Amino acid sequence: MDLILLLKAFILGIVEGLTEFLPISSTGHLILVGDLLHFNNETGKVFEIVIQTGAIFAICWEYRQKISAVIVGLCHWEDKAKKFTLNLIIAFMPLAILGLTFGKFLKAHLFKPIPVALAFIIGALIIFWAEKRQHKTRIFEVEDLTPLDALKLGFAQALALIPGTSRSGSTIIGGLLFGLSRKAATEFSFFLAIPTLISASLYDLYKHRDLLHAADVPIFAMGMIAAFFSALLAVRGLLRYISQHDFTIFAWYRIVFGLAVIGTAYSGLVQWTVE
Repeated sequence: MDLILLLKAFILGIVEGLTEFLPISSTGHLILVGDLLHFNNETGKVFEIVIQTGAIFAICWEYRQKISAVIVGLCHWEDKAKKFTLNLIIAFMPLAILGLTFGKFLKAHLFKPIPVALAFIIGALIIFWAEKRQHKTRIFEVEDLTPLDALKLGFAQALALIPGTSRSGSTIIGGLLFGLSRKAATEFSFFLAIPTLISASLYDLYKHRDLLHAADVPIFAMGMIAAFFSALLAVRGLLRYISQHDFTIFAWYRIVFGLAVIGTAYSGLVQWTVE
């Protein structure tokens, strides 16, 4: 067993878990850290897909009572459960359709450190702008969303097709602009991650099934476990944080991180992959 690969898997799992549900882009961090660790080959890309499931399991565990209630409600055809599920389906569709249409093009041209760094900075400016606007909250709980609200949030999430933008960040900031409370926007981004990440992972794993080997199971398991526990900490920490703070700290982080990547690239300090 390659201990170096296990260590890389552990580090990338932590990165995935800590960044997946924060508005700082897990994809962007995985591209950059994977590049830094020289774990950005085809196997590395499949690994990034697999460890997302660890983060998904963290959300399922954290909200297991809510998810169980929705499943039971659907079995009894309850209106509340049907509405919640329909909203998730509606919100999921824009990313699914646009991803299938433009995903290959975006991966070929934008899944590289410098474009990611620029997306980090641009996303930060959008967060600053959104936080300076006067918030008029009309939706305080995810159950209060209408299908139209869900559709708008779905298009906001679709912006995350640009690596470095952040899926959760796009959904959360979009939610604030559309009148959701911080709690409602954040929790809906969590719930929307379940169908989004599961479908994306299954689709990508099917496409790269030839790269899956039994020998990689320990590496994948290490990454998934690390992603699960770090995601659990991140989700709980974010919910506590937003109860008293806004999202500007994440904007500052994005700027610093993005500038660091650009600075190290042009100074030659780090040989980022920019071809």
